[in-house]
Amino acid sequence: DPSHGTGLRELVPAMSRAAIAAGADALILEVHPDPDAAVSDGRQSLTLDEFATLMTSLRRIAAAVDRSILEPVEMLELA
Repeated sequence: DPSHGTGLRELVPAMSRAAIAAGADALILEVHPDPDAAVSDGRQSLTLDEFATLMTSLRRIAAAVDRSILEPVEMLELA
């Protein structure tokens, strides 16, 4: 949980990338359309754009370590 683990949105991407490179099977990330207006956890929440950018980089890192990250539609098919 890079969001709660760091408590700071600017640290979440680096911790997320490190977790994927180290072999994490999942991440818990806080995302909010307007983190500064969030009732709670706004300081550690990514914006929607930050989340999309992070997911692109996480997919590249996963591929570099012979892993993959499912697309959202693929996750729904598993449910």
